Amino acid sequence: MGQWKNTLTVEECIVIWPENYPVPEELAKKHVVILSKEPRYGFAKFFYENHVTYNALPKSFQIKNGAVICDGAEIGEGTIVFPGAYIDGNVKIGRNCYIASGVRIVGSVQIGDDCIIRENTVIGSDGLTTRRNEDGQIITIPQFGGIVIEDDVQIGANNVVCKGAIDDTVIGSGSRIDNCAFISHNVKIGRNTIVVGEVLMMGSSSTGERAYLSGNAVVRDGVSVGNDAFVGMGSVVTKDVPDGVTVKGNPAK
Repeated sequence: MGQWKNTLTVEECIVIWPENYPVPEELAKKHVVILSKEPRYGFAKFFYENHVTYNALPKSFQIKNGAVICDGAEIGEGTIVFPGAYIDGNVKIGRNCYIASGVRIVGSVQIGDDCIIRENTVIGSDGLTTRRNEDGQIITIPQFGGIVIEDDVQIGANNVVCKGAIDDTVIGSGSRIDNCAFISHNVKIGRNTIVVGEVLMMGSSSTGERAYLSGNAVVRDGVSVGNDAFVGMGSVVTKDVPDGVTVKGNPAK
């Protein structure tokens, strides 16, 4: 509430405002103000009522070595793209990368140098972000963010990495993601972290540097795993894990 004066430096924005507080006159002059008892619901309702989805649209493309490369995509020197891959027009891929067959890279995605993305992985899928209206109907919130994959990242086969809801999903340099993992929207993976197969990292969860998430672990939305922390096999992490700590079990302790 105390930060609303920061909005006066810009114009013509959408401001979700608590319905039980009076709207400052100078704020209402510059912006569209939507009153809501809960800001996240007000945000979702606006896009639902105005039919805004932000789904990716078809783009003009070229077929190169059997891969679909949309106009506008940037692919660095020495990068290999196998037949059957799809590279969207807002994608930037660095030098000496390896993009295997069946990979789909969609939306605003930046990939650094020396990265490997293996078969049938999807980079840029929407995460599931929702609210319910007064009638219990599910309202989907559009995802406007992108993905940043830093240098020397390896991502295995059959993974899904979701774009951010507003901010970017980020995978830090030197990290390794095994096969069949799910990285949801707004996730931040620190540098040199290992994510083993079938791990689920829910929305806005994160790791520090050199963390290790063992197979089949789940990190709940908004939960942080610290630097050099270790999460055991099949663990369900519901609370933040401090630096250097090992946790195991359901719930993880």
